[in-house]
Amino acid sequence: MTWKHFFTSSLGKKLTMGLTGLFLITFLIVHVGVNSCIFVNDGGETFNTAAHFMSHNWILRIMEVGLFAGLIIHIVQGLILWKQNSAARPVKYLVSAANANSKWYSRSMGLLGTLLLFFLVIHVSKFFVNTKIALYANGGANDASHNLYLEMKEEFQTWWIVVIYIAGVISLFWHLLHGFQSAFQTLGINHKKYTPIIRSLGVGYCVIVCILFTLMPLAFYFGWID
Repeated sequence: MTWKHFFTSSLGKKLTMGLTGLFLITFLIVHVGVNSCIFVNDGGETFNTAAHFMSHNWILRIMEVGLFAGLIIHIVQGLILWKQNSAARPVKYLVSAANANSKWYSRSMGLLGTLLLFFLVIHVSKFFVNTKIALYANGGANDASHNLYLEMKEEFQTWWIVVIYIAGVISLFWHLLHGFQSAFQTLGINHKKYTPIIRSLGVGYCVIVCILFTLMPLAFYFGWID
């Protein structure tokens, strides 16, 4: 099988979704870990130190390229699979047993993924772009004066930005709830002994990660941290 056939075949698409999904799941652990540094409540010193390390470490910057490549592949393959699955069922049954066979969020991955895409565009434009401008502009001369903590604090004083962020996290929760177990299942890790453990780990992962992401804008908006 050539690389072209791998990326265009149904099996190849599912494997790609599984592998990139696990990579993104791992990235979220790092991301939420850095973001949680704001709860140290030291005026952003710990958070800015962690963010500075993440943006200046060459290994992490190389992995960042892989992250965006994986994210793009995950989005494209996901949309293609969604379109193909929809085209395969052009006529809906008058009486459907879908609710008995699967959860609503597992049948709505395309919609949830699309909502997440809009959220990611806003998130990247608000925080990621400014960080990179500070890092690379004038040979990095402006980077020392860039305070991401204060930037986040200012952004999350606006109620509608907080609402959009939390709505994005809610979409992320339902997307991950299906995607966590699905990624392992796609890679062949599906056994009556291990699947319940993976499912439980997935639920715990989704709850912890999404609660921490939700608390961040709320903490800034309601002044729980300085």
